Amino acid sequence: MKQEMDPEKIAEKALHREFLTPEEGQVLFERLSLTELMLIGYEIRKSLHPGNQVTWIIDRNVNITNVCLSGCKFCNFYRGKNSRESYITTIDAYCTKIEEMQRLGGRQLLLQGGMHPDLGIAFYETLFSELKSRYPELRLHALGPPEVVHLAKLEKCSYHDVLTRLTAAGMDSLPGAGAEILSDRVRNIVSPRKCTTGEWLGVMKVAHEMNLTTSATMMFGHAETLRERFQHLTAIRDLQAQKPSGSKGFLNFVPWPFQDQNTTLRNKLGIQSRVTAEEYIRMIAISRIMLPNIPHIQASWLTVGKPAAQLCLHAGANDFGSIMIEENVVSVAGANHSFDAAGIQKAIREAGFIPLQRDQDFHPVTAGSKG
Repeated sequence: MKQEMDPEKIAEKALHREFLTPEEGQVLFERLSLTELMLIGYEIRKSLHPGNQVTWIIDRNVNITNVCLSGCKFCNFYRGKNSRESYITTIDAYCTKIEEMQRLGGRQLLLQGGMHPDLGIAFYETLFSELKSRYPELRLHALGPPEVVHLAKLEKCSYHDVLTRLTAAGMDSLPGAGAEILSDRVRNIVSPRKCTTGEWLGVMKVAHEMNLTTSATMMFGHAETLRERFQHLTAIRDLQAQKPSGSKGFLNFVPWPFQDQNTTLRNKLGIQSRVTAEEYIRMIAISRIMLPNIPHIQASWLTVGKPAAQLCLHAGANDFGSIMIEENVVSVAGANHSFDAAGIQKAIREAGFIPLQRDQDFHPVTAGSKG
């Protein structure tokens, strides 16, 4: 008979920032109270970040195109390439959006978009280099593993070739987009035409070998089991452990709950988001516990709102993310919270912390600089 795991002993391991197995993490998640779990997450956060600061960033999310062949069942944003509503963002539109962002104090563009069947790597090279030539201080946090896999298949080349060409053209960092849940069983339900678990991890492995700044994400509360959430966390942690010495790897982990309004998952498959504020806070705490080798944990105020996100700062999160000048994907599925720069700083202070503006590499942005 398998010996029952002792939550107290597992918690002690966690507080020493030892790697927990998925089974050990699940024991803590299921058997500890919210307060106990928050306390462990907060103690680990303090050991990693002894100060009382919470970071935040000004950037803008611009979609390169809404044409996508992936057809993810949680996405209301994409269109087919022959749709009357399809578009590819023009250079003039980028310039307008960038200059608006710069007036608000930001200098980073989060560039994401669909996997357009007709846009090869040369399109992205031209776009990135054009934006950088017009705005030399602009930072491009661009694409994600699904787009890299898509481009590698289109161009019949390696992930390394794709990332080398994109970074040479001006890409500064690679978002952790498209992770959803790193389980092929789940991916076959929610995003069957998107990259596999192995492909997503494979792109990030190459990015880490190239010392690219990356982040990791998890969208939960749909078709996955609790065990698959813990397998996802373990996969992220283990890949981080494999990065070369001195490589930045994953600097940030961002979990958020599935937004279900008008999605295929809800309307056709009956899968609804039932993640409560308490469950989200528990997931933040367990993320901090399971990922001791990833420096920063971000609370997704965009999807859960200010009060829950503020509590997450007492459960292990030390980053409040972006003011999100523009966001088009989860917003059309029901995420409708908003902040400006003053509001996000006020929310951090209300929670008992000191706001610190950062860039994508988590370097402080000093007053008066172009953040």
